Amino acid sequence: MTETFTQTLENRTADSPRPANSVERRRVLVVDDFDDAREMYAEYLEFVGFQVEVARNGVEAVEKAQGALPDIILMDLSLPIMDGWEATRRLKQDQRTRDIPVMALSGHVLAGNAEQARQAGADEFVAKPCLPQDLEERIHRMLKPSKSKSKP
Repeated sequence: MTETFTQTLENRTADSPRPANSVERRRVLVVDDFDDAREMYAEYLEFVGFQVEVARNGVEAVEKAQGALPDIILMDLSLPIMDGWEATRRLKQDQRTRDIPVMALSGHVLAGNAEQARQAGADEFVAKPCLPQDLEERIHRMLKPSKSKSKP
């Protein structure tokens, strides 16, 4: 049975939510042109204690990443203006953003997409739809100290 987003939040509250005022809130950039997906992931991640920025296309994603320097980027691959593939390549070529982990998200799961995402510079590939709590677990795994970005 699939849980709704509201049920997920209610279960998370009943279980053991992470405090929103933890020592250092990690920053996540959520990039998705689909409003419902972007808002759902952003709301859930804020609820569990992350600071969240959002972007609707690849150009906006690159600009926000360069300005905000998030700890991780959730990048939809099918985006308008500049797709997630190109945005990821540009971020990984930029000295300011190349060490930021990028989790590629795609609803188009075709043979070879995961490998193509890695070749573009993505550190992880996730098929959508993905439950918010599963995404949270993957984010925490990716942000372990060995994956954290170096500060200039």
